[in-house]
Amino acid sequence: MSAPAAMSPSAPSARQALPSSNPFERLAALIAGVEPGLDPLVMTIGEPRHAMPAFVGKVIADNLADFSRYPNIRGTDAFRAAVSGWLDRRYGLAGSLDAARGILPLNGSREGLTFAAVGVRDYLAAKGRVAPAGRAAVLMPNPFYQTYAAAAHLADAEFVGLDATRATGFLPDLDALSPDLLDRTLAFYYASPANPQGAVADLATWRKLIELARRHGFFIVADECYSEIYRSTPPAGVLEAAHAMGAGYANIVTVNSLSKRSNLAGLRCGFAAGDPDFLAAWSGFRGLAAPQVPLPLQAVAAAAFADEAHVAENRRLYNEKYAVAERILSPLFGAVVPEGGFFLWLDVARFGGGVEVTRKLWAQAGVKVLPGAYLALDGAAGNPGADYIRLALVDDAKTIETALSRVVAVLGG
Repeated sequence: MSAPAAMSPSAPSARQALPSSNPFERLAALIAGVEPGLDPLVMTIGEPRHAMPAFVGKVIADNLADFSRYPNIRGTDAFRAAVSGWLDRRYGLAGSLDAARGILPLNGSREGLTFAAVGVRDYLAAKGRVAPAGRAAVLMPNPFYQTYAAAAHLADAEFVGLDATRATGFLPDLDALSPDLLDRTLAFYYASPANPQGAVADLATWRKLIELARRHGFFIVADECYSEIYRSTPPAGVLEAAHAMGAGYANIVTVNSLSKRSNLAGLRCGFAAGDPDFLAAWSGFRGLAAPQVPLPLQAVAAAAFADEAHVAENRRLYNEKYAVAERILSPLFGAVVPEGGFFLWLDVARFGGGVEVTRKLWAQAGVKVLPGAYLALDGAAGNPGADYIRLALVDDAKTIETALSRVVAVLGG
């Protein structure tokens, strides 16, 4: 099954339909009935498998009684203070973000990303900024995290995929966007580090995007959940860029979580931060529609955002595996290590493309990977993920070495 067609960045269109299945369901259909050639090694899902912080169990135990209480949708003072402190240390905000109004807890980044477009639509409408009937747009990179399309769907907006290819540094080309499209845009979902490519936006890029958002009246929804998984240099952030510009945090909401930085994907706890007026308004909607984050989980989050030792160790383990990947894969693929994230985005065009290689690796080597085409929209220039496969480096280094050696044996043999 193909993904919905991507639209030209300057062309109006009817609202698009959501994909009827997710990438992993499509993968299951692709390899159904194909026996793995060797004992299976799964590299598809970005689920962290490093140890979670040692303090998690104790913090939950110490706050166990609070599972009996309904949490406030705005979160606890301790949670917001911990997130505010981390943002100050990480991005040098110097206390400029209003912790009382500019931070909200989320049930993981996915929940916040899904509801953000609806919140933006209603907030902009209340301020008198309404896109022409049937032409409201939500922009997103292509390839993209499928939740962005669901968010656009909920906001009754067209979702527009902006090809993020090698030619554009694997990030959307902001200079290619037409004023007409930007004028009808509600929200621009922008990921850095990017999933799946691992590309990182610099401060100049964030600044350009902020200037566009304020000029055309749309919101940036920054997906920065991989912000702490990087090779050597901490990626710049959208709040960091806004603080350097000195004009506050209007038109910005960034979303992050503990899933990647702290190996706590199952905790389902993250935060949204940014424009305090928007977040204050959005909390009203969330009080009606969104599930609150349980108080013991907020306590774990407060402890996790106050501790960097486990994050540094987590990053070290990923970088160790990237060193393995570079050693094994570079003779066949050239440089493969991205600036951020924990995926490999391998160009396999000369071996038959992502779908064909996925079937071959499963059938001959028992290595399960994800075709890049399943993470992207089809467009006039083709599918920007068609030549690629995505591999998650979430297992231990020895398992990764075994899996990648099998990949080379199949493709390089």
